[in-house]
Amino acid sequence: MAIQIKDLDQLKKMRAAGLVVAEALRQMREAILPGVTTLDLDAIAVRVLKEHGATPSFLNYHGYPNVICASVNHEVVHGIPNTRKFVEGDIVSIDFGAIVDGWHGDSAFSTGVGNIDPQDQKLMDVCDESMWRGISQAKIGGHLTDISAAIEEYINSQGKYGILREYGGHGIGTEMHQDPHVLNYGKAGLGPELKAGLALAIEPMITRGSARTQVLSDDWTVIAADKSNGAHFEHTFALCPDGKPFVTTAFDGGKERLGRLGVEISSDLV
Repeated sequence: MAIQIKDLDQLKKMRAAGLVVAEALRQMREAILPGVTTLDLDAIAVRVLKEHGATPSFLNYHGYPNVICASVNHEVVHGIPNTRKFVEGDIVSIDFGAIVDGWHGDSAFSTGVGNIDPQDQKLMDVCDESMWRGISQAKIGGHLTDISAAIEEYINSQGKYGILREYGGHGIGTEMHQDPHVLNYGKAGLGPELKAGLALAIEPMITRGSARTQVLSDDWTVIAADKSNGAHFEHTFALCPDGKPFVTTAFDGGKERLGRLGVEISSDLV
């Protein structure tokens, strides 16, 4: 599949989808408390989609049965919502996508339930920051693995974490998963040249232990092979016609977090 380049009007539609994703994730994050289930969170996402006239990216994707992916503790990604109730100390990762006028937004976060192990908090903080470090390296004329290298370099600078190898980020637009595949590790300066109109979902996935994974018998849930806790963060961003990045699934377009890294966001989608 050729890499899809978007014009400004198409990026505006992606921004509309991204705002639906941001709102649903905001409400789900606020609802994550002891006694709540991942099916409860799925219901929140369904309601937000209906309120905004959007449709889900995940439901029935290759047969996936729900609207969100919800992974707890050593479940790193692609967990299926269920009736297990959260308990204090759990690590919860939520991944969600929405479609507006045929264009997708895709984002994920990890958070703790109540008081959590400080090392689990660091795990999540490192994963989150690595995503922003990756996005910050997306520049016109650069190369795809500039993003990959920045993610890996930051994670490795913070301690010994397992970076999942089989899974990564992706192009996004009129399909949720498009070329190119975006590794969360590698040498800078390789891969396709970055151009205005390119939209990518950047999503590091790491564990406190091994990078090795297993897929459970449901054929979806990916766990850390050594049962160590995992974290997963994701945002969709685009390189806009003015040459600057804009995070379509962040309420502020990435202004605060990219600003800390010395990167100015595009004014094209504000």
